[in-house]
Amino acid sequence: MKSYKGYLIDLDGTMYLGEEPIADAAGFIEHLRTKDIPYLFVTNNSSKTQADVAFKLNQFGIHASPEHVVTTSLATAKYIKELNENASCYVIGEEGVKAAIEAEGLTVSNDEHCDVVVIGIDRHITYEKLAKACLAVRNGATFISTNGDVAIPTERGLLPGNGSLTSVVSVSTGVSPIFIGKPEKIIMEQALEILGTTKEETMMVGDNYETDIQAGIRAGLDTLMVFTGVTPFAHMEYFAKKPTYYVHSLKEWVENNNSY
Repeated sequence: MKSYKGYLIDLDGTMYLGEEPIADAAGFIEHLRTKDIPYLFVTNNSSKTQADVAFKLNQFGIHASPEHVVTTSLATAKYIKELNENASCYVIGEEGVKAAIEAEGLTVSNDEHCDVVVIGIDRHITYEKLAKACLAVRNGATFISTNGDVAIPTERGLLPGNGSLTSVVSVSTGVSPIFIGKPEKIIMEQALEILGTTKEETMMVGDNYETDIQAGIRAGLDTLMVFTGVTPFAHMEYFAKKPTYYVHSLKEWVENNNSY
C-alpha cells in the first residue's frame, strides 16, 4: 500500500451532511494528526469564510484552523486577481465569496457595467440578481462561476447547487463560464501549492465522483472515494475511470491502511 504525505479532503458529504457530522470523519482527521500528515479541506462551498468553515468543523470534533481550509471563494478571488488586479466584480453569492474578493483588493460592484461576473451559491437569489448578471455578461464581462455543482448534499437530501444557478445565466446569454472549483484543476493546483506536497505523494478524498474524484484524476492525484454523500456505491460499475481506492466509511481506511 502506497504511503501518502498529504491529503486534500472534501467537506460536504465527506466530513458532514449539512448540519450533521458524518460518523468516523473526526477519527480520520485525528489519525492524520497523530501521524503528522498534513491535510487541507478543499470545498466548493463559496458561502462561508475560512474561519466559518473551521468553526463548524471544530463543533463536530474535527480539528481545523482557518489555514486548513481552501474554499472555492479564495481560489476564485486569487484567479481574478491574476487576471486583472483592478477588476470590478458583480457578485452573486454570500459572505464567503464577497469577503474573499474584497480581501484581494478587488472591487465588489452592484453595477452590470463591470469587468467580471462571479456566481457563487446564493440562497437569497432573485430574478433581478440574475438579470444584472446576464446584462453584464452580454456587455462583455468575464463570466466566472465558483463551481458547477448542480446539487449539494444536506441532511434534507440533495438541494440545488451553484451550477444550477450558473446555468440560468449561461443558458440566457449563450456564454459558458470559467469554473474554478472541483473538478477543475485551478483550485487543486492552488491547494497543492499551499499543502506543499507533490501530486505523486498526495491523496484526494471525497464522496462525489463528478467533482472530488474527477478533480483528483484531472490533477494527477490518487483518489479515495467514500460512499457517505452524493455518489452511491451502485454507480461504481459505470465509472470510466475508477477511484484509486474506495471505502464505505473513513474508518475502513484507518483500520485497513496502517502504512499511511
